[in-house]
Amino acid sequence: MVKIGDIKLNDFPLLLAPMEDVSDPPFRALCKEQGADVVYTEFISSEGLIRDAAKSVKKLDIYEKERPVGIQIFGANLESMLRTVEIVEKSNPDIIDINFGCPVKKVVSKGAGAGILKDIDLMVSLTDAMVKHTNLPITVKTRLGWDHDSIKIIEVAERLQDVGCKAISIHGRTRAQMYKGEADWAPIAEVKNNSRMHIPVFGNGDVNTPERAVEMRDKYGLDGAMIGRASIGNPWFFKQVKHFFETGKHLPEVTIAERVEMAKRHLQLEIDWKESEIVGVMETRRHYTNYFKGIPHFKDYRLKMVTSDSAQDVFNVFDEVLQKFA
Repeated sequence: MVKIGDIKLNDFPLLLAPMEDVSDPPFRALCKEQGADVVYTEFISSEGLIRDAAKSVKKLDIYEKERPVGIQIFGANLESMLRTVEIVEKSNPDIIDINFGCPVKKVVSKGAGAGILKDIDLMVSLTDAMVKHTNLPITVKTRLGWDHDSIKIIEVAERLQDVGCKAISIHGRTRAQMYKGEADWAPIAEVKNNSRMHIPVFGNGDVNTPERAVEMRDKYGLDGAMIGRASIGNPWFFKQVKHFFETGKHLPEVTIAERVEMAKRHLQLEIDWKESEIVGVMETRRHYTNYFKGIPHFKDYRLKMVTSDSAQDVFNVFDEVLQKFA
């Protein structure tokens, strides 16, 4: 059994990674339904929250059916981060996660996200202060280091654990790599195999097949896998991995009818959550390429899906797809 604080999880849990403009409540609900053990919100700006920015506040929405759910925040200012903890607590999440890994320039330039990898002392002091400021478990998501020459992830993990961090998720790339090249899981395994470590160590990056999840579990010995890009437009991925764990076999390929039904549900959930047809339609577009990946001669249908501003038009395209390809 794996535990994050007092939260008991299955052996080798699968976590839905926090992804900007992806892991919102509708998508998290679908992934949870398909076997995700823990889900995380999109990352939320501490400065946006304390300014009461509408977009940041909206990201605090969580459904009961998502639990356990973590709200992820980022920032580099201690006072802002502590005020953010107080705001986040009101949404009653199960976990507060700190993003020390986002490589995007607009985040890094403010010293937040992966930018804080240049100042490990600040990373540790922020975590320490936040742990002391709440009774909720504090977890951290980070990267191997700023660049290849500054990887100190074993030291970083030890220090974060020592100040009360309850779990750490590590993306197997440096900030300099962004999302290029292959994720290196070996340094994550070194963190896990460090005799001083007793909190869960989750791996992230390139877990894109059930076989890769097995490799992360069996070869690298990590406590769980955080799934990111492989789940976009593919909430079934969690179910597929768990089935492979149990049987060593792949589930049958998701049918066209199942893909259409999931895409329909996703779009309707998005519209309902956003309370706006046009916003719901736009927010769901990024998933369609993967929902219908591998279907030959599909370009014209996908183009209709991602250019229409009308929900009914998109639903009509879904029905066309069902009739033509199922």
